[in-house]
Amino acid sequence: MSKTNESLMQRRMAAVPRGVGQIHPIFADHAKNATVTDVEGREFIDFAGGIAVLNTGHLHPKIVAAVEAQLRKLTHTCFQVLAYEPYVELCEKINAKVPGDFAKKTLLVTTGSEAVENAVKIARAATGRAGVIAFTGAYHGRTMMTLGLTGKVVPYSAGMGLMPGGVFRAQFPCELHGVSVDDSIASIERIFKNDAEPRDIAAIIIEPVQGEGGFYVAPKDFMKRLRALCDQHGILLIADEVQTGAGRTGTFFAMEQMGVVPDLTTFAKSIAGGFPLAGVCGKAEIMDSIAPGGLGGTYAGSPLGCAAALAVMDVFEEEKLLQRCQDVAERLTSRLRAIQAKYPVIGDVRGLGAMIAVELFEGGDSHKPNAPAVAQVVAKAREKGLILLSCGTYGNVLRILVPLTSPDEQLEKGLAILEECFAEL
Repeated sequence: MSKTNESLMQRRMAAVPRGVGQIHPIFADHAKNATVTDVEGREFIDFAGGIAVLNTGHLHPKIVAAVEAQLRKLTHTCFQVLAYEPYVELCEKINAKVPGDFAKKTLLVTTGSEAVENAVKIARAATGRAGVIAFTGAYHGRTMMTLGLTGKVVPYSAGMGLMPGGVFRAQFPCELHGVSVDDSIASIERIFKNDAEPRDIAAIIIEPVQGEGGFYVAPKDFMKRLRALCDQHGILLIADEVQTGAGRTGTFFAMEQMGVVPDLTTFAKSIAGGFPLAGVCGKAEIMDSIAPGGLGGTYAGSPLGCAAALAVMDVFEEEKLLQRCQDVAERLTSRLRAIQAKYPVIGDVRGLGAMIAVELFEGGDSHKPNAPAVAQVVAKAREKGLILLSCGTYGNVLRILVPLTSPDEQLEKGLAILEECFAEL
């Protein structure tokens, strides 16, 4: 009996807990670049990229070759037991790429949540303080500490009780929804007056472009004022670049475009082209705040992940993917704005580089998020062979995270499908 998506979904429902969501009722069999083929042999254009993991596409030949070569050498020793050069070489390269004209050090781990957890641990050790300020709409992970930082209860922490304390929520600046830079800074000052003194705050953590929150870009002026506020009070600034990093925004790290430098940077997702790898990079003296044994993990910085990440960096250089990112961004944005002009349900098209969002409203009213329309577009697009993702606090945002290596004709085909979906709403 041949496998079908339906039969596999039945097995999945019986074997996997319902808390593990699934956006599309599809089982992938194989993939190449920006094309995924399911178990029934149907091809889909991938505008999701495994949630921003595949900037270099599925199975880039150079990444595959690098991992195959490493696979023949060793797959695991635990870096804390027996070290291996790819870990050190990758840290050296990350140190050189993360913004900041100062000595840096990098810790490698396995997931984005783990990177954020460790950034908070390092900030607490470096400052002797415990509090953290995060923002409305933030997404920082699904582990307990990161759920405390994540600014969305349903579905991430619903039914789990209160998350760890010592986390305070400021407003993320968003002009579209009436939150000015002044409003956001004032919300931090209110925390200092009402909830916690600055001397109790170890770090402020922010995504330069919010991911799950809706792809809202932090204004440069806000970042400068945030940096000044942190400097004034001895608070560390953590840039969560898990989704924005590895070239998605047109620079290898989005903070390169923000005019200020963070103390700590987290990264994951596309850094290793589909292999589990993440990390924290920061000022050397801050990173050295924790004694030997306080950082690490059994699989942290696996040899295969390191080999993949080093290949990703080579591919970015050799194929000029940062420039390609700008070209993709221009193509997507211009076409999406042309679609917006035809369909009033589209209230905003925005992003940084090729991290692009389309926000839908009822009747063009920014106070009326249109989540049902987004759900319809995602479903219609899937029927036509295009994989999309939604996001946003109210689920009314389409996000596009197509591999930067996708050929122009495939981008155009995906955009044409998207336009058809809006025509059918």
